[in-house]
Amino acid sequence: MPLPFLTADRAFDDAAHDTALPFDDRDQWRRPYRPGPWRVGAAALLLLLASFVLFAAVIIALADSFGGAAVCAALAAILIATSLRLLRMGTWVSAHGVRRVGFLSTRTVPWTQIAAVRTAQQPVRWLGLPRTVQGQALVLVRRGGAADGQSLLLTDKNADFVARHEAFNRAADSIEAWADEYRATA
Repeated sequence: MPLPFLTADRAFDDAAHDTALPFDDRDQWRRPYRPGPWRVGAAALLLLLASFVLFAAVIIALADSFGGAAVCAALAAILIATSLRLLRMGTWVSAHGVRRVGFLSTRTVPWTQIAAVRTAQQPVRWLGLPRTVQGQALVLVRRGGAADGQSLLLTDKNADFVARHEAFNRAADSIEAWADEYRATA
């Protein structure tokens, strides 16, 4: 039985080897890599927990306690929103610039404000926890020497790239290619 989502992935991978920017509509924001297994696993566990909480809300509603059912439904909605936000986190690119989507904040930097995008060896946070380990990071350097002139876009130890070094290298190369093309035209 053919699985169309697998053939689409293969087509995307083949196109990525031909050119660094395989997309026709470059004005649309897109993440140039797939979410990692840690991020997808955490979101799946939150959705599983949300399903149990929704089931509890139904049971509570059948017991004629609508206040408790509403609280359970609201908790399930928060869990679903959290899991969707976890899946949305990462670095996104378009013809407009680079967007770093965090859990609570989003920063967009236009290509005109970017001096360089490069890979560097430095201490990075492991899975976003306070513990730091030596690793690779994709660093965005802003023009004009601003106080926050450098910011991390990706690390090889975050939830998308732990134990996936080739995927980190492909993602970093892809983002650097976007930067090279659009900084030249900006």
